[in-house]
Amino acid sequence: MNNLFRKKTISVLTAEASETGINALKRKLGPWGLIAIGIGVIIGAGLFSLTGIAAANNAGSAIILSFVVAAVCCSFNALCYAEFASLVPVAGSAYTYSYTSIGEFFAWIIGWDLILEYSVGAATVAISWSQYLIKFLGFYGIHIPTQLALSPFETITLADGTIAHGFINLPAILVVLAITLIIIRGVGLSSIVTSIIVILKVGIVLTFIAVGWHYINPVNYHPFIPANTGTFGEYGISGIFRGAGVIFFVFIGFDIVATMAQETKNPKKNMPIGIIGSLIICTVLFVAFAYVMTGMANYQEFKDSAAPVAIAIAKTPFAWLSQLIIFAILIGYISVILVDLMGQSRVFFSMSRDGLLPKLFADIHAKYGTPFKSNILLCIFICMFAGFAPIHIVGEMTSIGTLLAFILVSIGVLILRKTQPEVHRPFKTPFVPILPIISIIISVVLMVSLPFDTWLRLIVWLLIGFAIYFGFGRKRSKLNKS
Repeated sequence: MNNLFRKKTISVLTAEASETGINALKRKLGPWGLIAIGIGVIIGAGLFSLTGIAAANNAGSAIILSFVVAAVCCSFNALCYAEFASLVPVAGSAYTYSYTSIGEFFAWIIGWDLILEYSVGAATVAISWSQYLIKFLGFYGIHIPTQLALSPFETITLADGTIAHGFINLPAILVVLAITLIIIRGVGLSSIVTSIIVILKVGIVLTFIAVGWHYINPVNYHPFIPANTGTFGEYGISGIFRGAGVIFFVFIGFDIVATMAQETKNPKKNMPIGIIGSLIICTVLFVAFAYVMTGMANYQEFKDSAAPVAIAIAKTPFAWLSQLIIFAILIGYISVILVDLMGQSRVFFSMSRDGLLPKLFADIHAKYGTPFKSNILLCIFICMFAGFAPIHIVGEMTSIGTLLAFILVSIGVLILRKTQPEVHRPFKTPFVPILPIISIIISVVLMVSLPFDTWLRLIVWLLIGFAIYFGFGRKRSKLNKS
């Protein structure tokens, strides 16, 4: 049993972070590049799609409070991530942090969980991208057949009243394939593309807030907190917390920043800046955006819509604005998928390098310096989610995976402060142990508020992971060999 809790030492991780050569990742990112990556993934599907879904099904106009609850929880976790990122500047994020503080078995759990989180995260954005593409093309009389734009589990009511069933979400699959090719070309190109798109996305959000503010109908805010229907999570106070659990998906950007440690210049200084900076900027934008959107249209109008922004914009006389913003959203979504795919492949890279997964996941492209085999295999896996799963399922799965990662990182900070207090920490989480404990409690509350079937899917995924670990990873672990 003891080998389940074997740990990697700080000195070993520091040596890995200093590696150079053909099997090492290239250090090209500075603080602004990290902030751009964080904003690039945070401002995405959660804001432009899940905000409307969570408002319609859970919180009503009080979705604003859901964002505040989620942001508070994220801020506590961001401080814990920042300490680890400055202390252990190695690719892998929460996986690597757990390996150092709790042990190999828990590291495997969180690594396997992160693979699910980033996979369904990218798939969620790809599905929403597909829905916005359909709306944009519709402006010009171009219509994609329903069978090729929805998953087999989704239906849509056509103009003549007939109900059409989906077969495969082809646009979602194609956008994942295209972005995978960009990622394989290297982090330098990916960072440039992300920075350009981030400028565009922030401009979209500010434009929407500025224009939409003049079309807010105060009636839409009443009742601000709709009465609970008698079912936990459907409006009322419980709805606010379930809404926070659903939209928690939007904040995974700052933890993806942590996966880029081995591609960052001076990571001990720049990682905390990237993590905390991107979270602060996005939280302010989120609350203002949600306030305006639920003021422009009644929250019930967003039900089952992956493109709520289009519904809100329809309340204005600016048809051109609708087309412009939807086009910009399409471009902006690309950076979200891009960063999700980058983060996921870096977790695979770390797990493979440690011997817990086959060596091919750690193979680096000789020219581009990227884990290209991981990118290709993960692309196939994500395309299955994007093409054949409905958006509300993949969105909830992402949130529960994120929350589990946050809990283990907070526990890791507590353990390392106790077991290795002498280690130099360039950035220290304040108010330890109070802040990490509060972070754990809030994350647990948000996890409990998620639907039972979401928990069931997580359990099934973890059971598959246990089979792989005990059948392959445990025996081939580099720590086992040493």
